[in-house]
Amino acid sequence: MKKNILFVMAIMVLIVIADQFSKYLVSKNIALNSSVPVIENVFHITFVKNQGMAFGLFQKGNLPFILFSAVFIAALVVFSKKFIERFYSKVGFSLVLAGAVGNFVDRIKHGYIIDFLDFRIWPVFNLSDAALCIGVIFLCIQYCLK
Repeated sequence: MKKNILFVMAIMVLIVIADQFSKYLVSKNIALNSSVPVIENVFHITFVKNQGMAFGLFQKGNLPFILFSAVFIAALVVFSKKFIERFYSKVGFSLVLAGAVGNFVDRIKHGYIIDFLDFRIWPVFNLSDAALCIGVIFLCIQYCLK
């Protein structure tokens, strides 16, 4: 069990650091609402402030999201023993927790979330959003393998 907790914490910390560092770089080097093409018309780095949920849903109202995020993170930690026994659930749990923490840090620090990954056919998002989505996929895979 201790190895599982260390694994989860290591993955979570690495992703949160990468997420926060990438958001810092974007916010310091790209003007708000500006876009820098990486692959023209396919992938851009676009700096936007997201006051809603993942992918720009439900804009405005930071306090409810802070409270929801705090409760969600606490629930994940409390119920973590159920999630970290098998590989896919361990990875999935790590990614979901990292995504929740990364965006929670932004809400506390800025009052909004910094999004910047722009694939042009999808709302702009960040590494935390990606970690959350991939984590849920891993948890679904584990559920299907039971």
